[in-house]
Amino acid sequence: MMNKNYEIDNVDMKILSLLTEDAKMPYTEVAKRVFVSGGTVHVRMRKLEEMGIVRGTTLDMDYSKMGYDITAFLGIYLEKSSLYDSVIERLVQISEIVTIHYTTGNYNIFVKMHCRDTMHLKNTLHDKIQQIEGIERTETIISLEESMNRHIKFGE
Repeated sequence: MMNKNYEIDNVDMKILSLLTEDAKMPYTEVAKRVFVSGGTVHVRMRKLEEMGIVRGTTLDMDYSKMGYDITAFLGIYLEKSSLYDSVIERLVQISEIVTIHYTTGNYNIFVKMHCRDTMHLKNTLHDKIQQIEGIERTETIISLEESMNRHIKFGE
């Protein structure tokens, strides 16, 4: 069991910084660049995972190269904010949705989704999302281009 008082130090930050630039970098290479042993990198990464700071690794995919040419953001207005949990349960089941945020401001919920084309987007909105009980209305914003998608750079 990990020490609950474990605090992140400079070595952890350097390890995270290198892995956010290249998540496939072998721990042996990370160790060389941080001037620690490979075992230290393994132990530190395990501690960061146990703390919930590192939540695993994911693939960064270009959905457009897989036929999903539309990236859309959807602002969702709920009939009542108390319906949030039940609406989320249904939204999570829609495969086109990749992120869901509970937000302040105009919308109760803000989602990011990928669709093949405008017809697929229309059908997803009409047949899946707008049929969910508790959703009052939605507002769709289509992304024309993603100019940047990155992690925070640590230590700057």
